[in-house]
Amino acid sequence: MTPCLLFRILVVAGLTVPMGVVAQTVKVEKEPVKPAAVSSMTAEELAGFEGYSPELQSLVRKALDLTKLNLRYQFGSAEPKAGGMDCSGAIYYLLRDSGVKSVPRQSDEICRWVMRRGVLYRTENVGALDETPFKALKPGDLLFWTGTYETSTPRELPISHVMMYLGKRKKDGKAVVFGASDGRSYEGQRRNGVSVFDFALPQRAAKSEFFGYGAIPKI
Repeated sequence: MTPCLLFRILVVAGLTVPMGVVAQTVKVEKEPVKPAAVSSMTAEELAGFEGYSPELQSLVRKALDLTKLNLRYQFGSAEPKAGGMDCSGAIYYLLRDSGVKSVPRQSDEICRWVMRRGVLYRTENVGALDETPFKALKPGDLLFWTGTYETSTPRELPISHVMMYLGKRKKDGKAVVFGASDGRSYEGQRRNGVSVFDFALPQRAAKSEFFGYGAIPKI
C-alpha cells in the first residue's frame, strides 16, 4: 500500500503551516494606550454665542458635550462607545449626530466635500489669525491642516487633520476649536483626546501647514 503523505497542521495566528516548517510566534509589542487628558468649556463662555443661529448653537453644544466624556485620541475610531475618536472621526460623529448625513469619514474627503458644496478659503503662508485670509472665518467653520502625519496612502488632497472653529472666548478673545488630537494644547497644557484646543497655527518652519477653512454644508 502506498504510504499516505501525512501533514500535521499547526495553526499560528490564523495561518496554516505544513509539518517540517518551524513555526515561530512573533510577539508584537503594542504601543501603550495614552489616557485621555481633555479640556472643556461652556457655550456661554464663547463671545457672542447668543447671536449664533439656533442650528449652530445646537452644534456647538453637542461638540462641547463630547469634550466632557473623557474620550482619548483613538486612531480609526468615530464612535464614542469605543472610548475615543480620531480627528475626522470626531467631526464625522458630531455632524451625523446633528443631522448632516452626507459628511464623509476621512479628513481629505471632508475637505473636498466642503469645496464641492460651498467655498473653501485657502490660507497660504499665514502667520496669525488677524491676517486678511481669515477675515471670512466664522464659528462652525471646518479647519484643515496638511502634513500633521504621514498618511498610509497618497491622497488627492494632502489633508491630514480637521477640526471645527468654536469662536473666541469672552474672557480674553482667544480663538478656540473643537476636535480630537494626541498633542495639541489648551491654555498651555498638552491634551490627548476629544477636547477644546487653542486655535494655533503651525510655525513657518514646521512640516505641517494650515490649509484652509470653510462652512459646513447645510449648517
